[in-house]
Formats: sequence, C-alpha cells, structure tokens
Amino acid sequence: MTTMAKKSLQLGRAVEWPHTPEEAQLDRVPNPQKGTDYLVRFTVPEFTSLCPVTGQPDFAHLMIDYAPGPWLLESKSLKLYIASFRNHGAFHEDCTVMIGKRIASEIKPKWLRIGGYWYPRGGIPIDVFWQTGRVPKGLWVPEQGVAPYRGRG
Repeated sequence: MTTMAKKSLQLGRAVEWPHTPEEAQLDRVPNPQKGTDYLVRFTVPEFTSLCPVTGQPDFAHLMIDYAPGPWLLESKSLKLYIASFRNHGAFHEDCTVMIGKRIASEIKPKWLRIGGYWYPRGGIPIDVFWQTGRVPKGLWVPEQGVAPYRGRG
C-alpha cells in the first residue's frame, strides 16, 4: 500500500503540524523519469531537535541525497516531518539515521544518503552519515559542501 493510498497528499491543502516524527506523514509521488538515474538533494540548514538528557535544543545542517526509484519524496511532507523533530528528544546519531531510514522505507530509492552536520554541544561537533548502499554506477553525486566545523555559519 502506498503512502498516497493511506492518506491523501498534504500538498495543496492546510494541514496541522505533526507533534512527533512517528505521527508525521511522508508523502511520495510517482517519478516521471523512473528510467533515468539522477540525484535529488534536499538541504535542511536549520534542523532542530532536543537533547534527550537535558532537554536543550540541538541544531544541525542536514543534507539528504537520493537517486529516485519509482517514487519522489514530496517536499511539503518532508518539511512537516523535519519540523516534527523540534520537540523530539533523541541523540544526534538517532535523529540522523532515523530520518534516512524513514525516507528510504517510504520512497524505496535506488540509493539514499544523509549527512547530519551537528553544531557543537560541550565543545564537540558531531557529524553523522548514513546511506542505503552503493551509489548507482554512473550517477553524478556532488560533495555535500558542508565544511568540517570551524565556526559554521
């Protein structure tokens, strides 16, 4: 059953912000270029979540790259999903990998990677990377372009 069959698309209508990542709906739409290997990139420069221990906010710059299979990730639903982490308590590693796995399970890409470039807490930046497997042969994958921490901004 597709996401579209479960609920109607959120695109083009007013929807409430989801309170948790678990209740957030990720929508997918058919890939009109499914016979072509190409890369889609989402840049999330202001991701926020909460530290599960202190409750203080954590901030990251996320880069999500994927080679679509039969589906594309609908961007409004991604925005709502990302916003649902604002009051979600989880460690950097968990947030980054959870997002990558959830997107991969919903859209079944040929390949997906996520880079979570977290701003320092306690003086130590944490960068987290996850991908589904090998890059499809011949696919152009540019660098994510987020420099190692030196006062990012």
